[in-house]
Amino acid sequence: MPAPALPVTTIEPAKRWVPLRLEELSEYRDLLYFLVRRDIKARYAQSILGIGWAVIQPVFAMVTFTIIFGNLASVPSNGVPYSIFSYAALVPWTYFSSALGSSSGSVLNAAGMITKVYFPRLILPLAPLLSKLVDLGIAMLLLVAMMAYYRIAPTRWVITLPALVLLTMLTALGLGLWLSALSVHYRDVSHATGFGIQLLMYASPVVYPANLIPARFRLAYGLNPMAGVIEGFRSALLGTGPMPWDLLAIGTATAILLAVTGAFYFRRMERVFADVA
Repeated sequence: MPAPALPVTTIEPAKRWVPLRLEELSEYRDLLYFLVRRDIKARYAQSILGIGWAVIQPVFAMVTFTIIFGNLASVPSNGVPYSIFSYAALVPWTYFSSALGSSSGSVLNAAGMITKVYFPRLILPLAPLLSKLVDLGIAMLLLVAMMAYYRIAPTRWVITLPALVLLTMLTALGLGLWLSALSVHYRDVSHATGFGIQLLMYASPVVYPANLIPARFRLAYGLNPMAGVIEGFRSALLGTGPMPWDLLAIGTATAILLAVTGAFYFRRMERVFADVA
């Protein structure tokens, strides 16, 4: 009796807009775990300073900003020492910038995998967002130590921190999806990403408080989701002002729009990744 024929699955490139098929992320969760673990080990393995690298960048930036903007330029810090004022902003910003930088180049860096085996490509820009959470957690520990040193108690809105982190991740994911897909076709995108992230930092309230922005520009300013995130961190942890609900509402809408449109565009461009990457 002949053996039953095995099922055959044919994978063809999509010619139109296609569904996201997010359920595939669950099916390939082992691969996602492997990529996250690989990123973490690559960052800390055979490193003299080890986890110290997670705080070196924000600490050096804090010292520089404190000297230039806090002492020389006398930028207001809403009643708290400028060092912790800037560091509270650098904690989410450093996570966002590093996650976005890695996510935007994820497709090009994985060209070898893409051309050899099928897996949901959405895993590539998603993995850096998860691996960088380790750095965020370590940087948060130093922020807690600084709060204890300056005897600053968190406010009741500290319970919003997980939501603020999720908003940061959603923003980095949305931009990462757009940039990683665009960089496959236009290599200039990968070169311009670092410069763009630097410009975006000064468009965010990292070195200055958001209340310096004129009221008539506040809604437009809130289109940058990191504006609400950074001010939310300071409000929740340092009590520098009321929670910026208006900035958070506008920023959340922007982040959702970026993530949804970025995911569909990324899926649309998957059909040429293996040919161009």
